[in-house]
Amino acid sequence: MSPVRRLTMAMMSNSFSLKHGLSLWCPQTPSLNRANPSLTSIKFRSFQRCYAAFANENREYVIVGGGNAAGYAARTFVEHGMADGRLSIVTKEAYAPYERPALTKAYLFPPDKKPARLPGFHTCVGSGGERQTPEWYKEKGIEMFYEDPVENIDIEKQTLVTNSGKLLKYGTLIIATGAAASRFPEKIGGNLPGVHYIRDVADADSLVSSLEKARKVVVVGGGYIGMEVAAAAVGWKLDTTIIFPEDHLLQRLFTPSLARRYEELYQKNGVKFLKCVSIKNLEAGSNGRVSAVKLGDGSTVEADTVIIGIGAKPAVSPFEKVGLNADVGGIQVDGQFRTSIPGIFAIGDVAAFPLKIYNRMTRVEHVDHARRSAQHCVKALLSAQTYTYDYLPYFYSRVFEYEGSPRKVWWQFYGDNVGDTVEIGNFDPKIATFWIEDGRLKGVLVESGSPEEFELLPKLARSQPLVDKAKLQNASSVEEALDIARASLQFEAAV
Repeated sequence: MSPVRRLTMAMMSNSFSLKHGLSLWCPQTPSLNRANPSLTSIKFRSFQRCYAAFANENREYVIVGGGNAAGYAARTFVEHGMADGRLSIVTKEAYAPYERPALTKAYLFPPDKKPARLPGFHTCVGSGGERQTPEWYKEKGIEMFYEDPVENIDIEKQTLVTNSGKLLKYGTLIIATGAAASRFPEKIGGNLPGVHYIRDVADADSLVSSLEKARKVVVVGGGYIGMEVAAAAVGWKLDTTIIFPEDHLLQRLFTPSLARRYEELYQKNGVKFLKCVSIKNLEAGSNGRVSAVKLGDGSTVEADTVIIGIGAKPAVSPFEKVGLNADVGGIQVDGQFRTSIPGIFAIGDVAAFPLKIYNRMTRVEHVDHARRSAQHCVKALLSAQTYTYDYLPYFYSRVFEYEGSPRKVWWQFYGDNVGDTVEIGNFDPKIATFWIEDGRLKGVLVESGSPEEFELLPKLARSQPLVDKAKLQNASSVEEALDIARASLQFEAAV
């Protein structure tokens, strides 16, 4: 084979024909001059110098972010035979992607309660898949850049610059940067020693170190993080108080009646509640660590450890120029997770996507969506899949699961929490709440259900059958209520 022919083939192998007509030619690279081999040699040496400036060898696909979405996307690339030598992942994390929900659950258990630790919960064990350890990524030919977040993007040149100064080239880019914990401002004590936020393993490790020495714990926030962290603190036998401005736990989902059941359970475990209160600032003691939470009315609550769980914000920097959604936050995408920029996609917590079942734009911070959006996006990218992402909202929580707990609690919710509600059961042993709008079942939550009952919930929420509200209200048990809902589902299927 002639030198020119070899040169041509080598350059063609590094110029990927991608969707939307993108390529991986090095910016400012002269075109190949077939008529003058000597000139070609000079120009190719210029090309090599430019090409070698890129830190990543795998340049066809680049994923930015190291959470669940990135891990499940990587698995889908592998399943399609498109990872080896083609895929790079760049992340601020020090670890390979892992199942993040563990951080506010089993990871916080005391040493005698068998706490979760890596590599036990690497992606994709949360869905029954293969554990993707760092060795797995090496074996699959996936190039990993750890602890080096992306700081800048050049859309025209299809390049990224990392915090350490690395220049990365991409043909197709998948943004999977997730969300960052909302923080208290520094001026009111948000960065004091002993004040914690949880988004990654380092955060959880820091909190565990505090819990080992803690006596009085204050959890700020009555949502998922607050409930799960407070339950873990009970396992350490610590004086625990939850503070939040709403009038009941998990206000965005729970009804007041349902929340009261959970609050009673927590109180039986020694947790105290301060509801409908505001926080003025966090106070430091003589040692510089947090010592108290000062409320809006001037009163204080002693604390040597404070956990802030007041929500999260999509981690859109430095990708604002890709196109944001002003209403729900995050990066605007379509039903295939394509952004407005050809060749750039966004998945997981950071994606603002069309929620097909309810015909509205949304952004979902949940592990189930992270998994599904990643798989849908990569399948659409690599195959003939063209159907719109059709996600069914799903939320769950598990608390008090450690050894010795008098009662382990696990609830699941599917659908939309709109309309009137019907609550059935006494919480112990189980309880169910149904949301009904215009006669149709829109959402359902079951606490302590059986596997068969949990399997029924998404079928009900997606089908939204007409249901007799009066019959549900008169049901004597959760089992009877679910049988009524199941019968409505079967009736509609037969019509």
